[in-house]
Amino acid sequence: MDFKVVKFGGSSLANAEMIKKAEAIVRSDPRRKYVVVSAPGKRFSGDTKVTDLLYACYEAAAEGREFEPILAEIRSRYDEIVEGLGAKLDLDAEFQTIRAHLRSKPQRDYMASRGEYLSARVIACYLGFEFVDAADFICFNSDGTFDWEITNRAVFAALRRVKRAVVPGFYGADEWGTVHTFSRGGSDITGSILARALSAAVYENWTDVSGMLMADPRVVADPRTIALITYKELRELAYMGATVMHEDAVFPVRKCGIPINIRNTNRPEDPGTMIVPAVEEEKDQGEITGIAGRSGFSTITIEKAMMNSEIGFGRRVLSVLEEHGISYEYMPSGVDTMSIVVSTIDLDPCRNQVMNEICHTVQPDVIYFEDNMAMIAVVGRGMVRRKGIAARALTAVAEAGINIRMIDQGSSELNIIIGVEEKERENAIRAIYAEFAK
Repeated sequence: MDFKVVKFGGSSLANAEMIKKAEAIVRSDPRRKYVVVSAPGKRFSGDTKVTDLLYACYEAAAEGREFEPILAEIRSRYDEIVEGLGAKLDLDAEFQTIRAHLRSKPQRDYMASRGEYLSARVIACYLGFEFVDAADFICFNSDGTFDWEITNRAVFAALRRVKRAVVPGFYGADEWGTVHTFSRGGSDITGSILARALSAAVYENWTDVSGMLMADPRVVADPRTIALITYKELRELAYMGATVMHEDAVFPVRKCGIPINIRNTNRPEDPGTMIVPAVEEEKDQGEITGIAGRSGFSTITIEKAMMNSEIGFGRRVLSVLEEHGISYEYMPSGVDTMSIVVSTIDLDPCRNQVMNEICHTVQPDVIYFEDNMAMIAVVGRGMVRRKGIAARALTAVAEAGINIRMIDQGSSELNIIIGVEEKERENAIRAIYAEFAK
């Protein structure tokens, strides 16, 4: 069936004016049958997101402080939206239920979920669509882990006969009815789950930008929009923070090849970015797809003569990190050297223990830590078919007067990782972008 699941983010639903734009988008294409919504976001700079107000309300109640002023502010936000839309909807009963919950035994996830719940109630009424509660089919286990198999069947059963529906994102419930949420931005995941379970043709994700950009606009002035990107490229860039949607949202639709279209609510005429399983070679748009960088890394460097002949050397080193709950990011190595890039935040609480245990386990000749590292990913599916990409990226960084502390390239040749000092991260990104955006 040729239909779309569409998701609108908080910025797209911040007030009545934005919701009217979302309505026009939905009405303009009859294939947009299932609408997933977030809680209202910021209306202006300095405003507070409804989800943040809900967390503050929960914390006040949990600590025995007065929560009514915060709840009144939340109610005011929704009343303003209902009035602005001219919707015939009374939210008294909904807020009485929330107030009773806060006065009994408040639950953090339940309170956080009410932003999406109330948003969906309002928008379903305004659109004339059926409201379907995500708690009825987004299934969690009692420990808060998401249960995909049960959810997949439950979504299909709940929505297959519903012609048009509005569904709140971000949350679900376990078999006892206890509400659980995804991590922040989890409405993106809800939309992806629905798209896969219902076999949608496209999953549209509407936000406040016209798709993904080649680089962070806070670092590079007016970067190009990425027209087409694969799931794998998205994952690489999202891991470094370059994304306009929750990075886990790709997994449900990726399994069955449903494309994601990131669009701009304020500029619906823009085609946005298409995220697809694969791209035909002749449709490659350029040498690289995007550049992203993240700070906060440390490198553990180990040197030992004849390291390469010690079977299990790497496993023993990594087992030390595993015992302390530290995952490694990258691991460039030589014959007698091994470097492991880890998150500084994860390393700091147990830095001395890790060093001592590595020394005891593998008895290195030298071991030392380097902090204040930033990692920059140059990502592109076309890199494998074009010569000199790495040379150009490294030359651009060097000509900008930036010292390169580490280089790593995966066997898939999908990305090149360049390590620099944190203070040089933005300069390095600008230099690389300038080289490839000529």
